Amino acid sequence: MKITAIETALLTVPAPHPISLEFPHHKLVAARIATDEGITGLGYSLVFGGGGGEAVLAYLDTRLKPLLLEEDPLHVERLWEKMYRGDRGVRRVGIAGMALSALDIGLWDLAGKAAGLPLYKLWGGAADRIATYGSGGWGRYTEGDLIGEAEKYAALGCKYYKMKIHHPDPKANRARVEAVRKALGPGVRLMVDVNQKLDVESNLRQARLLEDLDLVWYEEPVLADDAAACAAVAQQINIPVATGENNYTRYEFRELIERKAARYLMPDVCRANGYSETLKIGHLAAAHGVAVSPHVVHELSLQVCGALANAFLVEFIDWTPPDLFEEMPQCQDGQFRIPAKPGHGMALSKTALQNYRTK
Repeated sequence: MKITAIETALLTVPAPHPISLEFPHHKLVAARIATDEGITGLGYSLVFGGGGGEAVLAYLDTRLKPLLLEEDPLHVERLWEKMYRGDRGVRRVGIAGMALSALDIGLWDLAGKAAGLPLYKLWGGAADRIATYGSGGWGRYTEGDLIGEAEKYAALGCKYYKMKIHHPDPKANRARVEAVRKALGPGVRLMVDVNQKLDVESNLRQARLLEDLDLVWYEEPVLADDAAACAAVAQQINIPVATGENNYTRYEFRELIERKAARYLMPDVCRANGYSETLKIGHLAAAHGVAVSPHVVHELSLQVCGALANAFLVEFIDWTPPDLFEEMPQCQDGQFRIPAKPGHGMALSKTALQNYRTK
């Protein structure tokens, strides 16, 4: 089998209210890999908030796509190495990491289809369903928006909800958390997300005000580049730390693990160099007793969770319009059943390119 063509596109997809208060749209960099045997694979990277989507597409088209043409798509690991090492002067983080991710996801989708297996079974199969948490609660939400979104996820059976703590006043953040906690009652536990906005001392002050609220985790307290600072926070607060959505390689995650900087690691398959690297990160975490809870794109992340015994929860942000994909996994009783179709199970709808393509 040989790769004969790779068709790419940039899709700009409006976000619904109240998510649109923070992000008017998201972008998808999509790649369809065709072969001489008629089997195709779909890969895509979600560019959350849209920033840099055009650059991801340009790097994929000009630097990575030529490396795959005429190659055997079933040699996924070899092709991943070829792409990862393709430019010595460009690290596979940021734009380049997201571009590689889209193609690696497409190669694995193709490999699963060729084997006639969903990816989680191809990778060994640890579970066929995974619990989820509702996620959102951005800083631009009103309290009504915040509670309304949280209640929507609770109505789907979600036992967890994650919200942002972006206000410069730590007491204001506590008040918002308390409001959601009161609205949802004791059956739903909360997580909070700093989104890299604070330094170590500011995190210590903020966390002290939240420690009595039985939070599941305190997320991404400092800049993702600063593992030492993340470790300093983790070792001084009484809430478990989660981080990793803006880390891209097993080497970055190894440092987080060695520094004991987090109890939950959150690789994003669309950033962390695709399924290939995300699985390595997951197994590395398992060797150190650390849980993995993948960041966003639950429809793709489910396959990873199904293959890892140390998967904890998958993040659920309900933002996709009904005409973007042929079918989305459905949340029932706070869980997702992992798609059983060969590959990752996702396909763009017949009208997706017509409705959302911008490049």
